[in-house]
Amino acid sequence: MTITLTVNGKDHDVEADPDTPLLYVLRNDLALNGAKFGCGLGQCGACTVMVDEQAVLSCVTPITLLQGKAITTVEGLGTIDNPGPMQAAFIEEQAAQCGYCIAGMMMAAEALLKRNPDPSDDDIRAALRTNLCRCGTHMRIMAAIRRAARPQSQPMKRTG
Repeated sequence: MTITLTVNGKDHDVEADPDTPLLYVLRNDLALNGAKFGCGLGQCGACTVMVDEQAVLSCVTPITLLQGKAITTVEGLGTIDNPGPMQAAFIEEQAAQCGYCIAGMMMAAEALLKRNPDPSDDDIRAALRTNLCRCGTHMRIMAAIRRAARPQSQPMKRTG
């Protein structure tokens, strides 16, 4: 079956079973490898993308539900040469250690900032509750999200 998916602002006709998880289409058909396969059960968040500006676990979301919706992956936030604000904040705060979870963290945080541009630390923690990291950079991840949330003209305020 052919399904048209809009990923990072571009339409892609995908030939796949309608029950195919979005993660497999992103990685195998569209060569968008930012979203990672972690658990395959929607429990780790490594595969998080945005669908219509909401965080979605792509490993458990069938493509049949996504036609006509705007899908954004970490690749859609910016490029290596021109990172988006969230990506730049993660770089500036050195928030990645192994990096496996970071794309999912960024996408969950980006979805949070779309609905709440000035989140509290509790809001950030709640938004990241489905995203697991074993490396221990949680404080830098929090700082990166706070950095991405603040207007560029305001100085960074550290909390913690």
